[in-house]
Amino acid sequence: MTNTLELTVNGTARLLQHPGERTLLDVLRDELGLKGAKYGCGKAQCGACTVLIDGSPARACVLRAKRAVGHDVTTLEGLSDSVTGALSLVQKAFLECEGAQCGYCLNGMVMTAAALLQNNPSPTREDIRAALRHNLCRCGTHLEIIASVERAAELMRGAQHG
Repeated sequence: MTNTLELTVNGTARLLQHPGERTLLDVLRDELGLKGAKYGCGKAQCGACTVLIDGSPARACVLRAKRAVGHDVTTLEGLSDSVTGALSLVQKAFLECEGAQCGYCLNGMVMTAAALLQNNPSPTREDIRAALRHNLCRCGTHLEIIASVERAAELMRGAQHG
């Protein structure tokens, strides 16, 4: 067993010492200081810990960090511009449409929406609901979340044409 591993997180190679069998969520939060992904259920059921692995949503609470070696990991922090700090269009849309109340589900909703819109720039409401169906929101902001994803799609299409 190796004592180090290299992960590419938000476009930067990061060398981790003694990761053992730690989850990706633990490594992201405790070793790298990235707090966007949250611990919710620890069973990959709620979506609070969602990150993107090679552009696809993944549950960091159950994924061992060593399984992410050789893949691109994107966290909520990685969606914003690393130089200017400007929010991504998805993040802006969630703010604009008030797509969160307590904010606990927000990471999973934003990350899943970002993956959806990368693959489907014009999703229907049914597409959005299907993509977000495994992300739990206990506050009941589902209508605002759907509106946020629709707004993000509009902003992204506008950015492509403008």
